[in-house]
Amino acid sequence: MSVNGPGEDRTDAKSEQSAVSSSASVPEEVDAKPNAHSFRYSLRFPCIGQCIIINNKNFDRRTGMNQRNGTDVDAANAMKVFAKLGYKVTVYNDQSVEQIKRVLTSVSKEDHSCYASFVCVLLSHGDEGLFFGTDGSVPLKCLTSLYRGDRCKSLVGKPKLFFIQACRGTELDAGIEADSGEDGTTRIPVEADFLYAFSTAPGYYSWRNTMTGSWFMQSLCDMISKYGKELELQHIMIRVNNKVAVEFESVSNSPGFDARKQIPCIVSMLTKEMYFAQ
Repeated sequence: MSVNGPGEDRTDAKSEQSAVSSSASVPEEVDAKPNAHSFRYSLRFPCIGQCIIINNKNFDRRTGMNQRNGTDVDAANAMKVFAKLGYKVTVYNDQSVEQIKRVLTSVSKEDHSCYASFVCVLLSHGDEGLFFGTDGSVPLKCLTSLYRGDRCKSLVGKPKLFFIQACRGTELDAGIEADSGEDGTTRIPVEADFLYAFSTAPGYYSWRNTMTGSWFMQSLCDMISKYGKELELQHIMIRVNNKVAVEFESVSNSPGFDARKQIPCIVSMLTKEMYFAQ
């Protein structure tokens, strides 16, 4: 059974009719000096961190991309949930590619020394490896790499969490029936301490209800609200995966789009356990 609500389910591909450069990873030094054998990120900072939300609903007509009704619900829920955890939340609506780059570049150049972590929520249309501004697409890597250890020194050794609600292709999932450290300076990879929580598996559509918001963001906000002060982040994400996979199924009048399923995809380069509370 679906718990989607009364609205119609839509995908976050640029349209429902159709379905990076890299640099060498140079290890970065961190003077965090954690307790010996510490496997938990420290929250002993004045603030848990900043949370940036990019919420794209309306797109330039020439792009041919549909309006993303329901995304404002996602943005509002994310803002409420992360603010309750103590994050300083800022929402940017209907951002072009250049505006997205400008916002995230500016934030990456700020001093995060007093913050324990960083969160970024990206809500828009997408494709494999791409995120859409209101006027076109940008490689996701161009956005997330701004926070690498060699580019954002004040977040070195701290968790950088990206939650991405967007399509990653045009495949549809029909579903299947199933029976019931030590003290001193440490060298770490520049790609370390990232978590990418994608709303769907590589190559697949991502579903959004026009009235209640996307399946992934509904589930993420619900699980963080319930378990954010209790469970480790990746345990929370397993519950998000379960909720999306089990409780949601598309309801659509478009041929081939009805009764479809979805599974989020969590990619972690975290090196410690992430709790939102001490």
